[in-house]
Amino acid sequence: MVRARITGTGSSFPDKTLTNADLEKMVDTTDEWITTRTGIKTRHIAVEGEYTSTFATRAAEKALEMAGVAAHEIDLIIVGTITPDFPFPATACLVQDNLKAVNAVAFDISAACSGFVYGLSLADKHIRSGTTKRALVIGAEVLSRVVDWTDRNTCCLFGDGAGAVVLEATEEGRGILSTHIHSDGSYWQLLHQPGAGSRNPAVQKTLDEKLVYLSMQGNEVFKLAVRAMEEAAHEALTANGLQVSDINLFISHQANRRIIDAIGKRLGLGEDQVFINVHSHGNTSAASIPIALDEAVRGGRVSDGDIVVFDAFGGGLTWGSALVRW
Repeated sequence: MVRARITGTGSSFPDKTLTNADLEKMVDTTDEWITTRTGIKTRHIAVEGEYTSTFATRAAEKALEMAGVAAHEIDLIIVGTITPDFPFPATACLVQDNLKAVNAVAFDISAACSGFVYGLSLADKHIRSGTTKRALVIGAEVLSRVVDWTDRNTCCLFGDGAGAVVLEATEEGRGILSTHIHSDGSYWQLLHQPGAGSRNPAVQKTLDEKLVYLSMQGNEVFKLAVRAMEEAAHEALTANGLQVSDINLFISHQANRRIIDAIGKRLGLGEDQVFINVHSHGNTSAASIPIALDEAVRGGRVSDGDIVVFDAFGGGLTWGSALVRW
């Protein structure tokens, strides 16, 4: 059976960081308030001249280097993002041009924080079908450009960056064993960006009413996220005849430390099974899982034969999981 195996990982961030102490000078908040409610201590923020494609390209280059794959050998590029450089063309096309991946088909996926898992699922199916041999799946965001920096409830949560993986076809007994993706559009208002689309176009009224900034009903999202991600993790395990105890590393969307802890507790995971880096980067939406994976791989947290579970939840609402034998 042909499967998609992750052979390279990479991540990239802006050099500029914003600490909780910095935020104390900007809005009515404190380091204690932010840390207690989110677990976040610092986040990376893009500066002028840096875009989503900037970090997506850099992360992809690192993943290609680890995999030992040249850009022209890539058949498919998928970028999960809700902060593209432009409404069109797709950021994936800009990445393709930057890399000179001349033989790749390139497009974006908009699934918010689930974008990487959605992209992974699609690339996996392309490889299983035999139409693709090598793919790049990237999660990349510059959320600082859609955050209201006067709103203390949201501005402390988000950061910028990108993560990428190279997938290659293999007939070995490892790689992506299964993916599971879901959505429920009836909850779209809980987490969305009201402006800059066809409903509220980018005109002065949209700017004046701050509709270009993301809107989130945090408490409702929290409850739905924990339940959906718990179910998605169990779905992946059941599909492969595995138990929670079989998981070597659980990498969830890094939205909030309380969410990650709640999911781990409900699943019965030990601390050594759960990877957490939200304190260093904040919520990077579609980029959070591939960033965490890259740090785990380069930090020696993943070994051959390990069972790794990805678990995501985002606006849409969207959610999903993937189970990998490393």
